[in-house]
Amino acid sequence: MRVMVMVKATPSSEAGAMPDGQLLADMGRYNEELVKAGVMLAGEGLHPSSRGVRVRFSGSTRTVTDGPFTETHELVAGFWLWQVRSMEEAIEWVRRCPNPMPEDSEIEIRPVFETEDFGPEFTPELREQEERLRQTLASRG
Repeated sequence: MRVMVMVKATPSSEAGAMPDGQLLADMGRYNEELVKAGVMLAGEGLHPSSRGVRVRFSGSTRTVTDGPFTETHELVAGFWLWQVRSMEEAIEWVRRCPNPMPEDSEIEIRPVFETEDFGPEFTPELREQEERLRQTLASRG
């Protein structure tokens, strides 16, 4: 199963504070463990919401709002995409993670939808299209 592991933003990450050398080294070692175990598929840190935008959809209307966004606890400061056997395995990996922030922080784990989750509405034609897109993306790696 694939999971998205989201590092929630904190006041310091939203202020643009960069991790110190020790945290960078600790996270580098942790990421190496994830890669060696075949768990990590992708992972990146994100700039503060002050550098982002939101696009709101309402029917055919699109409204763009510039950051920053005020609800820090709802924001994401970084992410990993992992391939794990179970949610329990993902939890165990997160428990081993260094605290990614200088203050108390939170990491959220959510399963990624797989093809079979969409049921009969995901027709054979749509499945073929999805597979072609995945192959194209994999060839770019």
